[in-house]
Amino acid sequence: MMGGVGTSQSGTSGMGTSRIGTSESGTRGFAIEDLHVGQTATLSKTITEADILAYAAVSLDTNPVHLDEQAARETGFDGRIAHGMLSAGLISALLGTHLPGPGTIYLRQSLNFRAPVRIGETVKAVVEITDLKPASKRATLRTKCMVEDDVVIDGEACVLVPSRG
Repeated sequence: MMGGVGTSQSGTSGMGTSRIGTSESGTRGFAIEDLHVGQTATLSKTITEADILAYAAVSLDTNPVHLDEQAARETGFDGRIAHGMLSAGLISALLGTHLPGPGTIYLRQSLNFRAPVRIGETVKAVVEITDLKPASKRATLRTKCMVEDDVVIDGEACVLVPSRG
């Protein structure tokens, strides 16, 4: 699977919830008034050689552990690994396009890198709302990236969410 997205409201499909803003892909975002603790969303992407090369070019991170098989083997990783921030970028994509969605502004993100990601592995980003501050239009979310059942990144995000009012 190259990529996919899912959202959940504690087991419901989200029917009947107002959404605001629209991304270029047509995805509509949630207003702060429509969010609730426990709401989750996921996004999956299989990491390719092209992804690693493109990320290295855009970020200027040409660390040999990502680009040179022999050099990477000498680091103890047993071969090349994807940039950690490439996987973490899936969290940003999820927040900005699905939950809360378009119009969301990143305020803070903590990241703990737990394990490497390799070419050909599918990374699943997961976000879950853990706290809401409607008066200041802020949401706190638990964030993680997984490869199969293994957590490769975990952390917490704080975002500013659009309001209907």
